Amino acid sequence: MNAAPRMTTPFAPSATALEVLDGVDLTGHRAVVTGGTSGIGAETVRALALAGAEVTVATRRPETAGPLTRELSGIPGAGPVRAQALELADLTSVHDFAREWQGPLDILVANAGIMALPTRVTTPEGWEMQLATNYLGHFALAGALLPSMQASGSARIVIVSSGAHRGSPFDFEDPQFDRRPYDPWVAYGQSKTADVLFAVGARRWSTEGITANAVNPGYVLTNLQRHLDDDTMRSFGVMDDEGNVKPLPYYKTPSQGAATSVLLAASPLLAGVTGRYFENNQEAVVVSGDQGESSGVAAHAVDAAAADRLWNYATGVLSR
Repeated sequence: MNAAPRMTTPFAPSATALEVLDGVDLTGHRAVVTGGTSGIGAETVRALALAGAEVTVATRRPETAGPLTRELSGIPGAGPVRAQALELADLTSVHDFAREWQGPLDILVANAGIMALPTRVTTPEGWEMQLATNYLGHFALAGALLPSMQASGSARIVIVSSGAHRGSPFDFEDPQFDRRPYDPWVAYGQSKTADVLFAVGARRWSTEGITANAVNPGYVLTNLQRHLDDDTMRSFGVMDDEGNVKPLPYYKTPSQGAATSVLLAASPLLAGVTGRYFENNQEAVVVSGDQGESSGVAAHAVDAAAADRLWNYATGVLSR
């Protein structure tokens, strides 16, 4: 738990990614955004590139980044954007991506994710797919790119989590659901707790000038919901009887959802800040996590001992 004062910024919850980076010059900065071809990821790429950064979109299907790269290539002053293949659930792909990277890396946005797979799916290593994609793959990617971030001297890691983490502490006894019954939402929430703990554990890199923070983008309709059936979407109130999908009044646009990500990635206001969790463009308050809170970061997700234990767990799993 952070002893430092809670960070606040002048940006409202409704601020967009472009508004947050208004006046910020990222010329000469290099960024990687995983899952940057649609939704929040695409808006993150767009905002960073329009501020002048060179952005690599890391995605399973690089060809899907074509419309975004073509759009940005036609805008004067925008930084160059390219796409490179990355499958987070495949360690070979992660290592190939890092091996091809040349030079410093200033910003890593761990944005890609999957949510609520209806049945337990595992990788060839036997890892539960949500944990593998949302956390272990990003942990491995950051570790493989560590020399490039060290070369930057002031690199930032942004890890996209979710408010779903509040109900699911990390289960160190059975993280892969080998013995306990698989639950799509518990698995998703656990992976997002792991993401916050990753940011806390990365304090060990602060002496290298590397900071890491986690973000809850809020409620946004994107491809993340692709594994949810119609009944679930209707129960959330975002689908009518005819199958039409529309956001509820409190939902954010993808650009609003990306605002806190780019705030952490590039705003001068967050220079040197590490190991924290932000939502609505502010650092979140710490809550119990077992009272059904609608906002805040659960105490179990910012516990330094748990973060170190998870770091050791992930390091051991990835070395097998």
